[in-house]
Amino acid sequence: MTLQTLLFFLIILPVMFCGLLIALLVNIADPSGDSFGRMAGWWGRFCARVLGIRIDVVGQENYDPAHNYLVLSNHAGMADIPLLLGALQLNLRFVAKEELGKIPLFGWALKTGGYVLIKRGQNKEALKSLFKAAEVLKNGRSVHIFPEGTRSETGSLLPFKRGAFMVAQKCDRPILPVTIIGSSFITPKKSLRIQKGTVKLIIGTPIDTRGKDARALQDSVYDIISSNLARYSSEAA
Repeated sequence: MTLQTLLFFLIILPVMFCGLLIALLVNIADPSGDSFGRMAGWWGRFCARVLGIRIDVVGQENYDPAHNYLVLSNHAGMADIPLLLGALQLNLRFVAKEELGKIPLFGWALKTGGYVLIKRGQNKEALKSLFKAAEVLKNGRSVHIFPEGTRSETGSLLPFKRGAFMVAQKCDRPILPVTIIGSSFITPKKSLRIQKGTVKLIIGTPIDTRGKDARALQDSVYDIISSNLARYSSEAA
């Protein structure tokens, strides 16, 4: 067991439990979820600091924190979510699988905090639940989706699913492409082991979604993230 794994169980989990209790009360007082979003951002930065994870952000100037975006990124480790929450200066909601909403306390906080919980699959019900993200975007909040749909075991990019780009069409908000490098080492898939290190976030130029079909948007975002993975992984090596 690494020191970081020990710190996770001794510090991060107890703080998260207490924070979720407070979040439930905060969400009652502020049903918009905006206060919960600020708490989540603090929690993300706290996790990185305690676990010795350095976040190197490239392209911070490419977005305006006062605007809202559909944020799309690759997914290579459990650390991705807290690190994105801590590093992106956005009023951000995540799209998460419906099963997480059934976890006592944690799921309740997500649901009352405005996170979008979706059914998995390719049927109409799954797509309908995903379109809730478009409503959140239209209400002025940013939304994050992992278009791969699951974590990559190696950090290499998996094929994108179409749903995220159908949301992009429906909401008419710009896409903010973000490339994550290094998180597969920090929190490997199918392992409880946590290691310290550096995670690089490359924030691309926002993509205007107006007048573009889902397939064209999918190809554009895939090309941006895959090229950044190749470029910055090579630099890190």
